[in-house]
Amino acid sequence: MPPKAAPSRPAPRLYLATPVIDDPSHAAAQLPALLATADVAAVLVRLSPSDPRTMISRIKALAPLIQSSGAALLLDGHADLVARAGADGAHLTGIEALQETLPALKPDRIVGVGGLSTRHDSMIAGEAGADYVLFGEPDETGDRPSAEAIAERLAWWAELFEPPCVAHATNIDEARLFAASGADFVLIGDIVWNDPRGAAPALADIATAIAQGYGSQGDAGRPDPPHGVRGAG
Repeated sequence: MPPKAAPSRPAPRLYLATPVIDDPSHAAAQLPALLATADVAAVLVRLSPSDPRTMISRIKALAPLIQSSGAALLLDGHADLVARAGADGAHLTGIEALQETLPALKPDRIVGVGGLSTRHDSMIAGEAGADYVLFGEPDETGDRPSAEAIAERLAWWAELFEPPCVAHATNIDEARLFAASGADFVLIGDIVWNDPRGAAPALADIATAIAQGYGSQGDAGRPDPPHGVRGAG
């Protein structure tokens, strides 16, 4: 039997979302060891509402710890704080926010986008210059598509378009499925922080599941943190 052909895309990497951060000291104590546990491409920092100066201070407390590990630091929203706080980019929700923010952050910063309810929205985001598109995150009411529907959207995107696609996984089975379906990055959050064993064992298990989903034929290379991709192929 001839050997199985290697996937055309590199093995998916982890994209870790923090809990909502008020006091950054707890996250700062956890992150260095946690980021050494697995190959994390980027960290999405979620901030509780406050004044800009306070939020910038929180970001600056975490930035060296994240960036020194080789991971990119993205803010969940707050695109206006990216440059001032030394972040690498921002994750935005919806086409309107993407189009408003791109001129201020590109080409030096990463701009990713979620809240893409239709295939058409996803294509608009890719053509506009988003560095990645996110599928599978909950909406404002907490609803999200089924895992099967998310996997189908990932496979469609991976087959046809060049910008990376990120899959939001809420459990280890989803992480495995989405890695098998074409995700370039797998976004994880609560499944890491809420694990009773601790964040590090949870992250390691998810990394293993992603590797299993990708396949046993070996790594075709490591994608860099999503950046600089232009348009849909």
